[in-house]
Amino acid sequence: MEIYTITEPTTTPVPIIISSPHSGTAFPEDIRAQYKKEAVDNPDDTDWFIDRLYDFAPSMGIKMISANYSRWVIDLNRDPESKPLYNDGRVITALTPETDFNGNSIYVGSTPDSEEVSRRIKTYYQPYHAKIAGMLAEYQAKFGRVLLFDAHSIRKVVPGIRSEAFPDLILGDNDETSCSKELIDIAYNALSTADYELMHNHPFKGGYITRSFGDPTQNIHALQLEMAKTNYMNDDETEYHEERAAAIRKVLQGVFNNLIEKI
Repeated sequence: MEIYTITEPTTTPVPIIISSPHSGTAFPEDIRAQYKKEAVDNPDDTDWFIDRLYDFAPSMGIKMISANYSRWVIDLNRDPESKPLYNDGRVITALTPETDFNGNSIYVGSTPDSEEVSRRIKTYYQPYHAKIAGMLAEYQAKFGRVLLFDAHSIRKVVPGIRSEAFPDLILGDNDETSCSKELIDIAYNALSTADYELMHNHPFKGGYITRSFGDPTQNIHALQLEMAKTNYMNDDETEYHEERAAAIRKVLQGVFNNLIEKI
């Protein structure tokens, strides 16, 4: 299986790339047996259906990259040296997670040692990041400016991270350092006109992808949008909900229409 799937624009390309690093559900055959069966059958921390939710994007000229393997194989949105993204006491799963968000073990026995972590970085992590870097460089050279939009979702309530429910939408830009103020304002204003609870840089301000690739001084901008799964899934957060998905897709299309006009 390929590490990622690239979906090319179906119309005139625009300088926007959507990344979906947590929508993969596959486990490599050579390590599959190391995980608990229930973890393989239901990798619960998956950003379920995010690649499907955004599948309108190519018709707007937007290129997409989506991971195929589960974040439990290796988390593509963590620091490769396992440096924590937050220091406020919340549970932060590792580069190669050993538990789910709520601290439940996902392995049958032993967890990856340093040699295995290094192998997974080389095999799965570095190719995904190298592909993003290459696409950004290509678009920056072609258009003079490019936006990376990192798309995520999370359960409405995750006690391991915080006791209260998450807001519907959380726009992250590493405290306004990964993206120009102009593009941040465009995205935020478009999201704020919808009937969803919106927060900015709290409780998430962007993961490693947003923080490492966003460099407005080089005309490379990065935004992360985290959303509650109940925006597009059923109340149990187990199935895609067509009506809810259609409503949030309309909001997202409005965001990208506004960004395309300015990028």
